[in-house]
This record gives sequence, structure tokens and C-alpha cells, in this order.
Amino acid sequence: MTDLTHIRNFSIVAHIDHGKSTLADRLIQSTNTVAERDMKEQLLDAMDIERERGITIKANTVRIDYEALNGDHYVLNLIDTPGHVDFAYEVSRSMRAVEGSLLVVDSTQGVEAQTLANVYQAIDADHEIVPVFNKIDLPASDIDRVAEQVEDVIGIDASGAIPVSAKTGEGIREVLEAIVHQLPAPKGNPDAPLKAMLVDSWYDAYLGVIVLVRIMDGSLRKGDRIRMMQTGSLHHVDRIGVFRPGMEPVDTLAPGEIGFLTASIKQVRDTRVGDTITHEKKGADTPLPGFQPSQPVVFCGLFPVDSAEFEDLRDAIEKLALNDASFSFEMETSAALGFGFRCGFLGLLHLEVIRDRIEREYDIELITTAPSVVYHVFLRDGTMTELHNPADMPDLTHVDHLEEPRIKATILVPDDYLGAVLKLCEDRRGIQQDLTYAGSRAMVVYDLPLNEVVFDFYDRLKSVTKGYASFDYQMIGYREDHLVKMQILVNEEPVDALSIMVHRDRAEARGRAMCEKLKDLIPRHMFKIPIQAAIGGRVIARETLAALRKDVTAKCYGGDATRKRKLLDKQKAGKKKMRQFGKVDIPQEAFISALKMDS
Repeated sequence: MTDLTHIRNFSIVAHIDHGKSTLADRLIQSTNTVAERDMKEQLLDAMDIERERGITIKANTVRIDYEALNGDHYVLNLIDTPGHVDFAYEVSRSMRAVEGSLLVVDSTQGVEAQTLANVYQAIDADHEIVPVFNKIDLPASDIDRVAEQVEDVIGIDASGAIPVSAKTGEGIREVLEAIVHQLPAPKGNPDAPLKAMLVDSWYDAYLGVIVLVRIMDGSLRKGDRIRMMQTGSLHHVDRIGVFRPGMEPVDTLAPGEIGFLTASIKQVRDTRVGDTITHEKKGADTPLPGFQPSQPVVFCGLFPVDSAEFEDLRDAIEKLALNDASFSFEMETSAALGFGFRCGFLGLLHLEVIRDRIEREYDIELITTAPSVVYHVFLRDGTMTELHNPADMPDLTHVDHLEEPRIKATILVPDDYLGAVLKLCEDRRGIQQDLTYAGSRAMVVYDLPLNEVVFDFYDRLKSVTKGYASFDYQMIGYREDHLVKMQILVNEEPVDALSIMVHRDRAEARGRAMCEKLKDLIPRHMFKIPIQAAIGGRVIARETLAALRKDVTAKCYGGDATRKRKLLDKQKAGKKKMRQFGKVDIPQEAFISALKMDS
């Protein structure tokens, strides 16, 4: 059993692409945790999508043995966390399981919005923080400027920051020494009743649910009977072990250690993240403070292109939900698209990742409806309902007012692009809260409506700043505004997949833009198609898609003009009839393109 004073638990936090996973690779490699032949880039990123996109989606853990320069033997438990705002929930959970953090900052780019968000989470969790300046092998690296930024913007002392190059391995030994000497050892009483925090859980086809735990007090052994304090369920522990990064069984997990257990648990839903695990007999009396459950903020419909694949889609979604506690779903039907699911996500990247995984791992082609946020609808009788799908909006005569979710957005941007960013935020109904400078970069804080941000705000921000801006947001609550439901009618039939909630002042411009776009996107048919945008019973914009015409007079040459007229009249009558029964096919690309907002 390792002495408590020789254990160090830490996470690596940073902005996207500042080198967290590469640093984790070097720490694993330099301590010979993994044989050289098994070493590969982004070792802890197990999913294909993570490796392909070069991002971390799930927080991963590994146990490292380290022989310090003073000859002492240490056990280091490292948790590599995601950097993207959509997976901030993973970061906050990981923080609660460890005592310290390595704050990685790219020495060529400096402090970014996500750096701030993640370091504040670490400070909230009472972490000791060691700043690490990465990418010193690049010619653009400027350590003094970055140290100044860390002190000005974040407010932590950067005089002892460690310069490293995670790519070449320079400075890695200094990082390991700093972990051992600067980060605190965990606290815990081995003789107290067992208290273990459930940090994460996922499903394995052979072992059932694998539970990642951090032992606070007491110890856990194979064969123990355990109780989940939130759900009250009892289980028999089949095996316990640690990750190096592969699973390695051990006999005991003692205080301060991070490891896994399996107990023939069938469903991930039975293991709530943040729960406290204790022994069935002589267990702990009070649970540990849990985590806030994650709240989905973006909802969209997922429908199979081929309606015969609905059952396959149900299986795929249920399997994904096993491994992702922050993803929620319920069944829904649509007149245009058939049977599908209404799914809740933590953000657009989360939505993209889930959609990619369904299409790739389960080979199902999907139609995705417009992402929308959750509105609060206050009815005249004093009740409040949540509106997830604009198509379900109740009759306006019963509605008193609507509230929409607002976010606090922090944007860091070079001075040259500040004007473009302010204009973009004002266009999206933002309210400026703060504007400060850190060197030549401005930090802008805006109060923005989430539904204006959710679709393509990030893409627009990147394009107006040539990719130099960084962006982070957090939910701050709901506020009343003049929102209306806008429907798109194609050939006088409402297309519910294109219903959206818009601000009344913007409705006309948005409706006109969507009609113009659909006119270009919908292929022409043999009959004339009106495309209209309507609020309630009032049409606010219209475009007409002209009919394709066959030349019926081609074979009619010479003779009286009435022969020609007769053929044209016959065609006209046929088109009129066709339009009455005509079904308009709208291609999948048209849905996605029509919903993208242009400035």
C-alpha cells in the first residue's frame, strides 16, 4: 500500500490545442509507464473521433510510477481533461477527484478564453496550480509576454512557471519534480468507513459498467459488498484495478488512490456521477457533496433518412447514452420526417460528435433538424412549460410571455478585430458587460441570448477575426423577450423541421432570407411552388419557384394559331391539377443550409 504522502493526484487543464494530450504522452513515456513499442500519439484519446479531430472528448486517467531525484518513489494519478467549452462538465468532475492542476499555456498564443474558464474551475475546487508554458521549441514562443498575461488576466504567480516542449520532451523532468514537490498530497483516513467518489462510468460489452472512483476514506477490496448512497442500490465488487493506461487489477484501493471497479452493473444509469460509494455494513453516514447534474442546452431532432432504420437508430442512441450521461433523448414524430428522436446536448460540438458517432459506428444516415434551445413559456393561467421544439409551441391566445436562456460570453481578441467582434455581438442582440485589455488583446464580456449563439456564432466569430479570437460561455439564466414562432410553408404545407423561434424585430429579415435561400436550394418541379414564411396566420415573406416547362408546341408547326393555344391551355390545366396534388421533395442539404444564418 502506497504511503499517502507519496501520492499525487493532478489534472492537466488548458485551452483547445495548447498541448494537454501531448504533455500527457510525454509524462507517460518518460516514466516508462507504457512500453516504447505501444507508445502512440494522443495515447489517452481512445475514440476514433478524438484522434481524427485532434481533440479530447472524454476525460481519461492513468497511473504513473515515478522515481524522484531524491530517490523517493511516488505514485502519480493523472487525469487528462477536454479543453472545449461543450465538455466543461467533464473538466469540473475531474477537478473534484484531484488536488492540483498543471495549467498548460501555449507560449506562442498566450492566455485564451478557455484557459480562463478551466483555471477558474480549478481555483473553485481549491487546487494548487503549477503553470507550464508549452511549445518553447517554436520560433514564435515568447515566455515573458505569456508570464505577464497569466499574472494580469488570471492573477496567479507565474514566476515559477516551467518552460517545456511536450513535442521534443524538453523540460518534462522539471514538470515531474514540480508535481512531486509543489502539489499537495491527498488526505484520507484508512481506518474510517469507506467513502469513494464516483467520478465517471462507462459501459463495456464484457465487464458491464466500469466505474471510475476516487477513494476519500477507508479502503476498497475485491469481494466487498458496496452501496451507492444516492440510489441505495447494492452490488458485489467483482474486480478492482488501476489504469496504466490499460486495466491492471490490484488487491486494494486505499485513500487518495484513483482506480476502477466492476460489479456486474447492467446500466450506466444505475451509477450516477458524483454519487458516494460505501460498504453495505458499517458504511459512512453522510455522503460526499455531489456534482451538479449536467443540463442539456441545445436540442435537435435526429431522424433516419430511411424510415426502416428507426429501430437501428433507437439501439444506437441507447448504446451511446450508456456511455454519455450528459446526452438525453426522447421519441418524437414529424409529418415531414417520420419517426425519430429529440435529443439534448451540451453544445454544438457535442451534437456533431454524437451525430458523427451514430453515422460512423452504426452506419445510419441521419437528418438533423435545426438546433434549438429550451424556452420557458408562461401561459395565461399562470403555469410554465418548457418548450424544446418550436413546432410544439402552444396557441398564442393562451401564451402570456416567453423567456429565453441567456449566456455570459467571454471573448479574447486582438485589438485589430475588436470592432468586428463588437458588431457581431450587437447584431446578435448582445449587451456589453465589460471590456478590458491584456497587452494588445481585448477581453470582451457580453450577455447574449443562447439561441443567437447556438447555430453558427462560433463560425462567424472565427471568420471575422481570421481565427484569432477565442470564445467561452456559461449559462446565466432566463429573461423575457419578444419571441415568435416562424413557420416556413412550401406549397402551402408547413415544414415543421424548418420552424424556428425568432425575435419579433428580426422575423421579417430572417423570413425573407430563408425564403430566398430555399428558392435556390429546392429543385424546380413541373409546377409552380410558393415558398412562404409566416408568423401565426400572417405571411411575412414569399418567394415563388418557377415551374419547369416542357415545350408542348414543339411538334405543332404551321396551321392555325388556335392549335398552339389549345396545347398550351391543356398544359396549363394539367399543371394546375398537378399543383393541387403535387408533393415537393426538399433535399437534406436544404434543411441545414437554410438554417445557417448569414450576416
